[in-house]
Amino acid sequence: MSARVLVVDDEENLRLVLRTMLRKHGYEVETCASAEQALETIDASAPDFVIADVRMGGMSGIELTKELKRRGADAVVIVMSAFGSVDLAIEAMKAGAYDYVSKPFKQDEVLLALRKAEEREQLRRENQALREERAQSARFETMIGRSEAMHRVFRVVDRAAEVATTVLIQGESGTGKELVARALHDRGPRKSKAFVAVNCGAIPESLLESELFGHKRGAFTDATSDKTGLFEAAHEGTIFLDEIGELPLALQVKLLRVLQEGTLRRVGETKDRKVDVRVVAATVRDLESEVREGTFREDLFYRLNVLPLTVPPLRDRKDDVPLLVDHFVARNNTRLGTRVRGVDEAARKMLLAYHWPGNVRELENVVERAMVLAERDVIGEVDLPERVKRKEDARLVALASDELSIKKTARWMEETLIRRALEQTGGNRTAAARLLEISHRALLYKIKDYGIR
Repeated sequence: MSARVLVVDDEENLRLVLRTMLRKHGYEVETCASAEQALETIDASAPDFVIADVRMGGMSGIELTKELKRRGADAVVIVMSAFGSVDLAIEAMKAGAYDYVSKPFKQDEVLLALRKAEEREQLRRENQALREERAQSARFETMIGRSEAMHRVFRVVDRAAEVATTVLIQGESGTGKELVARALHDRGPRKSKAFVAVNCGAIPESLLESELFGHKRGAFTDATSDKTGLFEAAHEGTIFLDEIGELPLALQVKLLRVLQEGTLRRVGETKDRKVDVRVVAATVRDLESEVREGTFREDLFYRLNVLPLTVPPLRDRKDDVPLLVDHFVARNNTRLGTRVRGVDEAARKMLLAYHWPGNVRELENVVERAMVLAERDVIGEVDLPERVKRKEDARLVALASDELSIKKTARWMEETLIRRALEQTGGNRTAAARLLEISHRALLYKIKDYGIR
């Protein structure tokens, strides 16, 4: 297919010369006498290349170039400048033009400029295809990641999806536990049936039993009709019990019965109902500790923990940050109608250095905020929130997050201090252990425990 070229010049003779010459060399050519007319033509026919004079009556070639860039047009612009106006041509290139030719020009100069532009476009398309292929290879259902930590998750999900085994997903808030649960459902034999997600911590305790198991009319004051519970709604499908650690002890007994016998009883009824549901549960809590403390039933824990799966925090999969940023930028451009191309190098380094206490959810929010505030077509340092820009705050996540758990905060602080000591000593573990005032052996153990490379 021939490349399409639009020639824009207010001199009729020059338009005719270029049209004849370019058609002779296999190009499809249209011409316009003004930049204003060119904009309408570009909207209608989307040419591959635009050859425009810098000086024209009305809108100049520089203004045309800026407008095309503002609109996000794909056409590559080559400008023409008369003798003595090279500075204007350079200004046009700063505005987004690819190249320029001087008037009066030789035929070979125009053809060479076009061929260089064609080669550049071919490379751009190949790079884009490679990026898309690379991004696709890093996708697993709706999850994104190329780090080894995420590929371990993908492998477990792939194996577990085909069987009805109960899965307990553990991980910090914002790591994407529901996405893992959905992938388990979507890749398995139940994918054509319902996927029902329930946040056990978001439903008042007084209503939770009725919501999960249903009720009979008249079972309590507000029970004006029979109600099907969420477990029955998920029959032959999957129910995702998020924040399972919030489930009251009385309901833990009833959930255990569903898992053991495949039956449930609506509130106010005396007969059992059979139900075939795959249960996937998730928690941010340490359920083993809660079992020891008596706040979570041991028998239910072992029923849920048939196949444990831990979703890593974002700070342990920093390799995925650029990939996630690109994904959120592309998605928000579609959703918000923005035209952000990406993130500049300074901002990217800050995003990589930040500790992300809120994990992927926090990264998503930061990218969206930056895209809304960005005055350029790339996100810069100035567009990022202060907590991301302040290195100390990024490290001291206990001050930058809403986490109130002393246990989790202590781990974060300890890991932060170890990373800082290793940075200051250039990775010398013996020297780092002295700075931290712990034994070398203890440091090696903690480095392994935190997955510090």
